Amino acid sequence: MVKKLLLVFSILVLSLAGTGLWLKGLIPPPQNHQLLARTLPTDLGYLQQRPTENRGKILAVVTSADTMGSGGNPTGYELTELSRPYYVFTANGFQVEIASPAGGRPGAVIDKDDMGPFDYAFLNDPEAQRKVDNSTPVERVSAADYRGVFFVGGKGAMYDFPDNPAIQRLVRDFYSDGKLIGAVCHGPAALANVALENGEPLVAGRRVTGFTNEEELFLIPDARQVFPFLLEDGLRNSGAIFEPGPAYLAQVSIDGQLLTGQNPWSTWPLAEAMVAALGYQPVPRAITPAENTVEILLAYERQGIATAAERLRQIVAQKGDRVDRRLLAMHGVVAAMRGEFRKSVDIVRLAAQARRYD
Repeated sequence: MVKKLLLVFSILVLSLAGTGLWLKGLIPPPQNHQLLARTLPTDLGYLQQRPTENRGKILAVVTSADTMGSGGNPTGYELTELSRPYYVFTANGFQVEIASPAGGRPGAVIDKDDMGPFDYAFLNDPEAQRKVDNSTPVERVSAADYRGVFFVGGKGAMYDFPDNPAIQRLVRDFYSDGKLIGAVCHGPAALANVALENGEPLVAGRRVTGFTNEEELFLIPDARQVFPFLLEDGLRNSGAIFEPGPAYLAQVSIDGQLLTGQNPWSTWPLAEAMVAALGYQPVPRAITPAENTVEILLAYERQGIATAAERLRQIVAQKGDRVDRRLLAMHGVVAAMRGEFRKSVDIVRLAAQARRYD
């Protein structure tokens, strides 16, 4: 009996080891970041489409908070949530200026795994870096100078956006002037505590989104103790109609002047939605592999594995585009960690299909 049990155990271990190697093979090596780090704005053909007309200015507001409360963990604004809308607005004929609560150079969160050509180009862009290094204090900004405002995400925004009088005044001014107010990920913290002249919360009865409780608590289990409040809770408590999408996938909510995005994967569509809301057709942009992957995962969430697999086939066959198998793997791991094993297996199947197309 013992020999039989040992034999079964040995077979199981070997099977798991083989499965592990197979799964590892589904994940491609990381990008060549040394090469990507040399990207310059002039390398982005997207920017060469910029219209000759000056369509006015958009203000991007980033957090000045560089630590997470009393715990002291480093934070700041998310670089990708500034660099990508910065270039979307620029490519579509707008000038972008940068402000922060304290002014000067704010701290940035740079996650190499999330970095792409636009993000490295931003770091190598002398004009963009001059604006970041010398961000204007929000208290010195006038809404009259801009066509819209974009509140950049980053966990630091939870500390210095919600109760900042200058930010609240700025949001009220943009709103009363009928101008666009955009915010992504933790950026909607700027809207949570804003009261209009009549005393009503700005977001009361308005459809908005932002980083959800589900997303926050998965990454930081003690988030309720780390942050002054959870963003979803704060918006709901102010009367907002909060619209959560699937975790870590794109979700944009539009309600009149208010345009909000749920998380980093919502940044591209949110910025382009703002361009469209300003009355312009966004200039064509090559969709990134990560965006294709998000589209496939959204198809899975809404209609199941068969639809997602077909969408994957269509994207590769019709567009000749690629998908981000590392992002697929991340979602598969998240599903497994949450006990959603059927979903995890389905995503592994999609990753295997994507590998065959590479």
